[in-house]
Amino acid sequence: MNFIDLRSDTVTVPTEEMRKAMYEAEVGDDVYDEDLTVKKLENMTAEILGKEAGLFVPSGTFGNQLCLLTHCNRGDEVILGDDCHIVQHEAGAASIIAGVQLRTIKSNKGMLSPEEIEEKIRKEEDIHYPKTGLIALENAHSNGRVIPLENFMKIRVIADKYNIPIHLDGARIFNAAATLNNKPKEIAKFADSVSFCLSKGLCAPVGSVVVGSKEFIEKAKKNRKIMGGGLRQAGVLAAAGIVALEKMRFRLIEDHENAKYLAEKLSKYDFIEIIEKVEINMVFFKINKKFDNNEFIFFMKNNGIKINPPEEGIYRFVTHYWVKREDLDKVINVMEKFFKGDNNI
Repeated sequence: MNFIDLRSDTVTVPTEEMRKAMYEAEVGDDVYDEDLTVKKLENMTAEILGKEAGLFVPSGTFGNQLCLLTHCNRGDEVILGDDCHIVQHEAGAASIIAGVQLRTIKSNKGMLSPEEIEEKIRKEEDIHYPKTGLIALENAHSNGRVIPLENFMKIRVIADKYNIPIHLDGARIFNAAATLNNKPKEIAKFADSVSFCLSKGLCAPVGSVVVGSKEFIEKAKKNRKIMGGGLRQAGVLAAAGIVALEKMRFRLIEDHENAKYLAEKLSKYDFIEIIEKVEINMVFFKINKKFDNNEFIFFMKNNGIKINPPEEGIYRFVTHYWVKREDLDKVINVMEKFFKGDNNI
């Protein structure tokens, strides 16, 4: 059975063009700086995001944690939102890998208050205080919202005032750029380091890239080795990433439009509540009706649709390259049959 998979845009598989590029990729030992395909990807990424250098890494979580480790000393404090990916979905890695303390502040749908960030900065040397080593931001946010650049501008002014670097978790920075109708470098310019995923909506099978200054990337390269991310003939993977940057990032608006279409269809049912404005390729909603979640998930899967269980009562459906408009019509149809009690299809 070919499934309609709405669990995440991480489930995307490579396109035929990517598979061909991977097969034909020129490779070498990347730890020895001899993989020309990896170098091409890293240079391309740095140029697109307006930074001096890039570094290919295995995953988004790896990229974020590598940046924390590279920016900070052990015992430093990182200021970030309480609902960001680093806090919520990276298994406490910051304490294990970088040995840093996370000082969270409450976000407004992913947006952080510049005033509250400044309030939380450790402004004086005291034997009782950790040092504020980093501010971490996220755009697009994992709650599906896109953060306005005016907010980043104000935070950058504060960071510069206290000489604190900024890391941007830009896992879906190209989604944010599409929504803001800006070049990705216009988002990245507010951060000292940026990590983004090739393996989400861009359809590459594996990998993320970290960008920053040449000095930062040189330091990060050694830390990547320490973390076990020194890959060998990685050009096989990087080749798909090159296709992703050349082709796939320019079509993300289609996924956004499909998500809006899905949200509009769902909202017609009085028992379904859309709880976040749809700005990228994610639809968050509650089902205000008594039913068995497990039975619902099984029913959907039995009818060719994969979905995740809800988190705290909230479902998330994610559109991507392999989900077409007609697939979304089927999703609505199957859901309608389930909630009408027609469980025999």
